[in-house]
Amino acid sequence: MHERTRFTPLAAAVSATLFLLLTAVASLDARQPDEPANDLSSYRSAAERIIRAARAGNDSHTKLEELCLDVGHRLSGSKALDEAVEWAVRALRADGQDNVRAEHVMVPRWVRGRESAELIEPRRAPLAMLGLGGSVATPADGITAEVVVVGDERQLDALGDAVRDKIVLFNNPMPPYDTIRGSSYGETVRFRHGGARLAADKGAVACLIRSVTARSLRSAHTGAMSYGNGNRRIPAAALSIEDAEMIARLAARGKRVVVNLRMEARDEGMVSSANVVAELRGREKPDEIVVIGGHLDSWDVGHGAHDDGAGCVMSMEAVNILRKLRLIPRRTIRVVLFTNEENGLNGAKQYVEDHAHEMGRHVAAIEADSGGFRPTGFSFECEDRTKAAAGERQLRAIAQLMSELGPMRIRSGGSGADVGRMRSKGVFLMGLEVDGSTYFDYHHSHGDTLDKVDPRELTDATAAMAVMAYVIADMPERLGER
Repeated sequence: MHERTRFTPLAAAVSATLFLLLTAVASLDARQPDEPANDLSSYRSAAERIIRAARAGNDSHTKLEELCLDVGHRLSGSKALDEAVEWAVRALRADGQDNVRAEHVMVPRWVRGRESAELIEPRRAPLAMLGLGGSVATPADGITAEVVVVGDERQLDALGDAVRDKIVLFNNPMPPYDTIRGSSYGETVRFRHGGARLAADKGAVACLIRSVTARSLRSAHTGAMSYGNGNRRIPAAALSIEDAEMIARLAARGKRVVVNLRMEARDEGMVSSANVVAELRGREKPDEIVVIGGHLDSWDVGHGAHDDGAGCVMSMEAVNILRKLRLIPRRTIRVVLFTNEENGLNGAKQYVEDHAHEMGRHVAAIEADSGGFRPTGFSFECEDRTKAAAGERQLRAIAQLMSELGPMRIRSGGSGADVGRMRSKGVFLMGLEVDGSTYFDYHHSHGDTLDKVDPRELTDATAAMAVMAYVIADMPERLGER
């Protein structure tokens, strides 16, 4: 029998220290592979794994090909959008995602019908046009009237009664893309959205706008318009830059310009659709949620590839990459493919209503709706300024983990139309930012097709979404609370 060991105070202290060290080692061994401590730089290994796995092979472009070529464009209320919802549910289930479902949403059904525009005087020539979403129709034989050209609201007001019984053309150019200022989309889209109301208030019989794009190969660009509270509703359509400029030049030379506009557009009321939802359930705090997503609907031209098929497949594949790598974060990452972003935002509204009971557990919501181009960073916004400041510091640290993708900027201001509905609920909102220098060349036009999406750029954008979502979902503290 061995003599009993005598513990001096020093020996006891050494023993306690050894116990704490062994406990810490055991805790580290029990963690998920690559699980870091509080220092976000320790996520670098996981970030590099995600990026390299994405570049080694992922299904983002394959999914986009299926959506664009097998389904095609997907306007709210259309049979094609129903098919897209079914496709997304199948694809997410095939990937093994958790809690895959379609959540019911009522959406407007606007139908374009046949349409055309023709120059009648001073010579006859067809015009490249697309009716604006939500517009009313013309009479069966169209509207034939003289065109007056204005550059902005001030010029419209200056014409006074000269606008009555005329067709108003808003020829407001979109500035070229600038690396600092961006696209200046917000400066020109106001005429697409509200031009018909402004023109109707002056007695006009129809409204035309110069397409909201800075470059064109005689392509018209559609988009949503609104009559607001206006009493008169007049047809509204977009012309190509080239045709808008031709009419403006003719008018500037004193020529009488007459156009015939024919549109069969009609509103068929509200119909059933759905948001598509799937999850990568968190391992420790599954009730806390990080949303990533885009919108599944598109306009009824092109393939809806950049807007926003790309954002949908990025989100779908981001969680797929994480699942394959067995990188299951502390919190749940929820993919939401919103319906009806283009002409109503009913999917976003319904999501907030359906999930009102868990809005307080939404840590962040990241939207991808700027095209499938090279990622350049993330924008963010949060109503709580203290939370926004803390979150910005955390986001900058996460951005540094993506050096393999190139410089990633974190910018305060803006997120996305769909996630924006969660702003008032206190959710930290973000938007994936990409190289937008050519986005509006294709936006809402027949040119938004699969061939415009570079698979490598789509892959890198997918990787950026995956890294950002994973770190936010996995770091010990909630975003903005460090």
